[in-house]
Amino acid sequence: MHEIEPYYKWRDDYIASEDEHSPFYATQYNEFEYDKQIYNYLLHPQWDSFGSNTLYIKVLYVDYDRGYTIIEMIGEWNDAINNDIMMLKREILELMMDEGVNKFVLIGENVLNYHYSDDSYYEEWFQDVEDGWIAGINFREHVRDEFRHSNVDYYINFGGRLDDLGWRTLKPLQVFKQVEEQLQKRLN
Repeated sequence: MHEIEPYYKWRDDYIASEDEHSPFYATQYNEFEYDKQIYNYLLHPQWDSFGSNTLYIKVLYVDYDRGYTIIEMIGEWNDAINNDIMMLKREILELMMDEGVNKFVLIGENVLNYHYSDDSYYEEWFQDVEDGWIAGINFREHVRDEFRHSNVDYYINFGGRLDDLGWRTLKPLQVFKQVEEQLQKRLN
């Protein structure tokens, strides 16, 4: 896992540690030591911690004018033991919502497992975004199945083209537009 680096080709467009509005503003990364791990597996030092022992993120892009963010994730999403959604919401998402972000694109191809507890924080997050939305793209099939089994997919949009979006060949605005288009089709 130490070789899985957060996506870096948008760094000319956005760097969270240089964004004064970002929860990760002024974060210093150690490029010579692995200082993060999931169980016994070391992680690339560019991943950001928000308090979970098993789930890490990277805010790849934020557009405050359009109110969206793209967040890449890695690890095990564990609400049953660690209450990851509570920490993610309180430590990261609420700060972003305070800055006007109400559309969230979560990239989950490196999320290995999901363990359910309850949906109260998902419901709260869903209500907080008001006219916005939450979309999960490229999550693994068994992880999507767990989200569906626990009815979390009521709050986070999965499915269709969102499950296999070739986002790495696109710019952030193109990713946002493609996700938004898919969600608009569902509403119509």
